[in-house]
This record gives sequence, structure tokens and C-alpha cells, in this order.
Amino acid sequence: MADFFVDIQRQSFLQYALLTGILASIACGVIGSYVVTRRITYIAGAIAHSVLAGLGAARYCQVMFNWGWFHPLYGAVIAALLSALIIGLVSIHAREREDTVIGAVWAIGMAIGILFIYKTPGYNENLMSYLFGNILMVSTDDLWLIAGLDGLIVVIGVLFYNQLLAVCFDEEFARLRGISVEFYYLLLLCLTALTVVLLVSVVGIVLVIALMTLPVAVAGVFAKRLWQMMVLSALLTVVFTTAGLVLSYGPDLPAGATTIVVAGMAYILTLSVSRLVARGRS
Repeated sequence: MADFFVDIQRQSFLQYALLTGILASIACGVIGSYVVTRRITYIAGAIAHSVLAGLGAARYCQVMFNWGWFHPLYGAVIAALLSALIIGLVSIHAREREDTVIGAVWAIGMAIGILFIYKTPGYNENLMSYLFGNILMVSTDDLWLIAGLDGLIVVIGVLFYNQLLAVCFDEEFARLRGISVEFYYLLLLCLTALTVVLLVSVVGIVLVIALMTLPVAVAGVFAKRLWQMMVLSALLTVVFTTAGLVLSYGPDLPAGATTIVVAGMAYILTLSVSRLVARGRS
């Protein structure tokens, strides 16, 4: 642990990793609170796994067509938004087929990504690292893209707070107030898709949902209002990602997996203590 605090003062990749965790935590706290409140975690999971198709396609274009400018995260953004719109439109217009489409998007996205990775010649370890996350591999270009996405997500999420709040808690009330429920539901899915792309760089595709839900679940024990949950879960995510980075550095463990273990332990501890307190009061 001491090695981390010494090395971060002189190693830029550790500074980038720490800043990436902080930036992703802000968006995660805001959008994760909406996702948990609206109970669309399973949709976020499908979007997360479909991102592999965009990552694989971007890498394929880089190698085969010499598109050096086409960063894998650009492909991830396109794939995530496309998946969010497909699932959202089906949910609105054909609710009885929602589960089938979610499963199809989940599986087809992963399959397409694997095919692109398989057909791309060269060394693809960096691309495969997106499955499990490698925050230590974040470059300057990645950091600027993550910062831009984070700013966009937070601005939109806060700007339309009241509308999204109404859609998450009571759709019928929102309609009576003249709010376009369908539009804001699609907007929420698109914001979820962008947040997934941010978190892929931190913990990877496989563990995105855990980081999006565990801090919110812990914050929900203490927060009484949605905005309080957002602020607290964002702060908790900063703590979890930083702790995961620090604890994994010395033993050379995967930072993403370590982050989720820390978050999971915090959730279990919080849940246990809250139940003990509730029993004591009763």
C-alpha cells in the first residue's frame, strides 16, 4: 500500500487511473441512482455486454482499414447507444417481447464482438482487457474522452432531474403533468449506455453492473431523497475505486475485481448493521 502512495507522485499512469476512477464515479452515482430506482439493472447489463461489439468493430477497423482515429471507446459508445435505443423502443411499443429482446441484444452483442476480435490480426490483449477492466491502461486520449462523457452525463442527468425523477417513480403521474414519459425513458437509457462505457474502462464489461448498483444500494440505506442518494453513492464510488486501486497495486491484483470486492464487503456490512439496528429498535 505504501508503494502506491510513493509511486503515484511520479507515475503518470497511476495519476490517470485515479482520475479516471473519480470521473467515472460521478456519472455512476448520478445515473446509477436512476437505474436502481427505475429497476432497469437488467437492461444496463444487456447494454454493458453489447458494448463488446463496438469495441471489436472499432479495433477491426483500426487494423484492417487503417482507421487510427477510431478509438475502441468510440465504437463502444455507438454500440451502447444503439442497444439502448433498440431495447427502449421495444419496451415502449411491445412490452411482451422486452425480455426476449434484452436477452438477444446481450448475446448478439457479445457474439459480434468476439467475431471481430477473432478476425482482427495482431495482439488483442488490450481489447480483451475491457472484459475485466484495466484502469492502469488508461491513456491521455482515454482520459479526455472519459472526462467529456462524464461532463455530458452529469449535465443532462442534473438538468432533467425533475423529469427523470417523475419517470422513475410514477409514470402515470408524469403523464398527467404533461411529461413525455417515452422520451425521458429513452434519454435515461442513453445516459445509462454512456455511463456503462465509462465504467468499462474502470472495472470491465463483466463487473459494470456491480459498480453501478452496489454503491447506490449502500447509499440507499442512509439517503432519504434521490439527490442525496446520488451524492452519497458518487462519494462511495470514489472511495471504492480508490481503495480498489490502492489495495490491488502492491499484490499486483486486478484493480477492477478488487474494487468490486471492496464495494461488496461494504454493502454486506451496511446491510448487516442496518438490520441489527432495526431489530434493536423493534
